Amino acid sequence: MKQVSNMANTSNGSLATLLILFTVSAAIHTGAAQFPVQSQNLISDNISVVEGETATISCRVKNNDDSVIQLLNPNRQTIYFKDVRPLKDARFQLVNFSDNELRVSLSNVSLSDEGRYVCQLYTDPPQEAYADISVLIPPGNPIIESREDIVREGNETEITCTSMGSKPAATIKWMKGDKELQGKSKVEATYDRMFTVTSWLRFTVTKEDDGVPVVCIVDHPAVKDFQAQKYLEVQYKPEVTIKVEFPQGLIREGENLELTCQAKGKPQPHQVNWVRVDDDVPSHAVITGSDLFIENLNKSYNGTYRCVASNSVGETYADYILYVRDAAPSTEAAAHDSQAGPEAQRLDHAVIGGVVAVVVFAMLCLLIVLGRYFARHKGTYFTHEAKGADDAADADTAIINAEGGHNNSDEKKEYYI
Repeated sequence: MKQVSNMANTSNGSLATLLILFTVSAAIHTGAAQFPVQSQNLISDNISVVEGETATISCRVKNNDDSVIQLLNPNRQTIYFKDVRPLKDARFQLVNFSDNELRVSLSNVSLSDEGRYVCQLYTDPPQEAYADISVLIPPGNPIIESREDIVREGNETEITCTSMGSKPAATIKWMKGDKELQGKSKVEATYDRMFTVTSWLRFTVTKEDDGVPVVCIVDHPAVKDFQAQKYLEVQYKPEVTIKVEFPQGLIREGENLELTCQAKGKPQPHQVNWVRVDDDVPSHAVITGSDLFIENLNKSYNGTYRCVASNSVGETYADYILYVRDAAPSTEAAAHDSQAGPEAQRLDHAVIGGVVAVVVFAMLCLLIVLGRYFARHKGTYFTHEAKGADDAADADTAIINAEGGHNNSDEKKEYYI
């Protein structure tokens, strides 16, 4: 009986204490609501938290004079008064309480917890600081769709990517292989303060796009590397090449020729044909599938041979120009020429040496004859302008005795002996 009485007294004491706290808090609320002052002495921070995670609210005082700190929710209900929690929400837990800080955690945050939380310091006048909690809601898995599953080269395709139920709105970017492409996006707000984003991508495909992934990348503060992808399937005309199986090198008369037509496309070519441009294929040519075989070639087969491949997308071709040269010398003739080669070379050298000797001898003979001729006709050149000059005793007499002197210059005679 005494124990029950003691428990009742203890319970009554606790209720009385809480009643006093509520009364003081309500009284201070009234005054604080009338004269709130935002002060630099009281500090708090804005918070962004992903839905379902934990947010921590911190009320810090630079210089405290033993004033009371309390934390209020967006409805200005007291969450913590000093280190006491009047609010019956067990998600709020005291992390730290001191003269300079009141730190409280809020677990399992939901969208309804978003808003402005108030830190109050009971001074005269009361001081307030604010902590805005923003709740981030990640988008659901992106949905990627294409207008058609199979596209022909040269045609335009459209791919759509949708990101639903996020807060704030997500952004979408596109990658084709390692190249970024620009799409067009539309944002729609839903009734529950969340957003749906749809992006469209249009581009013209080529055969090189076949098998290339197109990736829709969703960018949001609450998630990283959130993406969806779709592989392109592109149909294209055949690619045609011609391979010479034999012979290798120059083609001569009498040889055999084999060509292989290699065709690749999507879908695979259903038909491969060989034709000869501007003429008919030789009558004895053998065409087996994509192979062309012609034996015993001659120059009349020269021309352009074309391989034509087609599928449901279209038709393409490749050309091979055949040029047949004269036949090579026979093996026996070549062997005979090879054996006779050294003797023939020696004979040629002897003939050339003889001709050179004859030419040198003839030139020497010609030089001797010319020398003797010039020696035989060599003479003395006299001018008989002054006959008798040789018999004169001196120069004056020679001039006087000269026949004709200078007055008869027109009678000059010259002799070449």
